[in-house]
Amino acid sequence: MNPETEFREGLDELASHYKEVLTLLGEDPTREGLQKTPMRVAKAMQILTRGYTQDPHKVLTDALFAEDYDQMVIVKDIDFFSMCEHHMLPFYGKAHVAYIPNGHITGLSKIARVVDIFSHRLQVQERLTHQIMECINDTLKPHGVMVVIEAKHMCMQMRGVEKQNSITTTSAYSGVFEAMKVREEFMSLLRGESKRI
Repeated sequence: MNPETEFREGLDELASHYKEVLTLLGEDPTREGLQKTPMRVAKAMQILTRGYTQDPHKVLTDALFAEDYDQMVIVKDIDFFSMCEHHMLPFYGKAHVAYIPNGHITGLSKIARVVDIFSHRLQVQERLTHQIMECINDTLKPHGVMVVIEAKHMCMQMRGVEKQNSITTTSAYSGVFEAMKVREEFMSLLRGESKRI
């Protein structure tokens, strides 16, 4: 599905609901600046939630390769955007993913695609972190997986406590990453404490 040209069933109905929302907010949805807004928002919401129609396991298995490599593979600084399910406001940041292969590797871009798929759903950061880890763990069956996500939440910046600079960090890990020494190696590599290329 190309999110810019193809939309899911229910788009017109979704737009009609946004028209009603504008009315309930005290706006006139027939005024010039708002006439196309309900459809624009409906399309935007379908794009922002396109992860519901995508299979992250298939993304990984479509680029699965036998490889005798058993050291840590890290894909870090993966930009993502998601929607908080509590307020339907964005949260955004970076995901860092590591795994230690067990006979198979996947294309590096596929790790970023898994992050993209799960983040394009209504989410909480804790669940998002765990879903990415679990998907890679269940599909690749590596020696271990670790995911760290750092994010800013618009629901904390724009409303409620209105804290502009707070960052939330979450982690999830499995297998050999349950050993503190392996987690520390991953975290030191994230901090750039290894030799740069």
